[in-house]
Amino acid sequence: MKRILAILAAAVVLAAPPAYAQKKFKVANRIKLGGEGFWDYLTYDDEGQRLFITRGSHVMIVDTKTLKVSGEIPDLAAIHGVALAPELNRGFISNGGDNTVTVFDLKTLDKLASVKVGDHPDAILFDPFSKRIFTFNARSQDSSVIDAASGKAVGTVALGGKPEFPASDSKGKLYVNIEDKSQISEVDVSKLLVLNTWPIAPCEEPTALAFDVEHHRLFAGCSNKMMAVSDSDSGRVVTTVPIGEGVDATRFNPNTQEIFMSCGEGVLTIIHEDTPDKYTVKQNLPTAKGARTMALDQENDIAYLVTAQREDTPAAPGQRPAMVPGSFELIVVKAE
Repeated sequence: MKRILAILAAAVVLAAPPAYAQKKFKVANRIKLGGEGFWDYLTYDDEGQRLFITRGSHVMIVDTKTLKVSGEIPDLAAIHGVALAPELNRGFISNGGDNTVTVFDLKTLDKLASVKVGDHPDAILFDPFSKRIFTFNARSQDSSVIDAASGKAVGTVALGGKPEFPASDSKGKLYVNIEDKSQISEVDVSKLLVLNTWPIAPCEEPTALAFDVEHHRLFAGCSNKMMAVSDSDSGRVVTTVPIGEGVDATRFNPNTQEIFMSCGEGVLTIIHEDTPDKYTVKQNLPTAKGARTMALDQENDIAYLVTAQREDTPAAPGQRPAMVPGSFELIVVKAE
């Protein structure tokens, strides 16, 4: 009888679903942060355990241990992104309003310098291989390059289309979505040359991008409600995976092989990379309407999103509805 029970127990273990399939995420906290200004990219500071949230004219900094505002960097111009270079104790902010990058001290948050870049810098990235900052300029359709240590401009990379979000392999190359042409460009960060530009159909208007460097897989979030997976060596589209509507950020956690896609309709699509060629949608977690950008704490597998309520009054043509005062909030997503 004992032998039979042992065999049955072993069979149950073998039949059990993998750990990733058992883990579910939930909205663990919703914190009202308030304050004025619309938002764009979020950046997580691993060393300082802080969130840098761009709010138009200022950067809001949140301590992720307390989930309270711990500081700000004021008097900026239509900002979009923050890049961090902890080894240099420097941070960099892309100012879309006056075509500059603000350099600041990571510890004191004091502004140190302003560097002129291309027209309407949006996303911004620190590449640890070259120790350079790259801005991705929507109107001039190029990337401005800054030496992170000196704060001096060192070059420009023409991209031939509207760049959106980048990802680095930390080995000498970076990749960036070309939104208006539904492409991904591969850039040599030392020579400042575009090596390849690949179409990623059926993906349309890619905005978000993340990278599994180990398996050479790029994950592009597309406006037609799909994630396109492409090979970073050949540019070949490997597969597509359905996601929510209105994606504007994606993050990859190499510790768990999870991909997070934050979608403005109010859904966080969570996908598992089973193999480099096979992907499973684990969850479409309801978040809140407008929660389209995101940052990820990889070590603790926690996603941070933000949103705000909008006024019912119709906006002027080309404008967004006004934000309800005091409604800006932080959404914290973690495993149950």
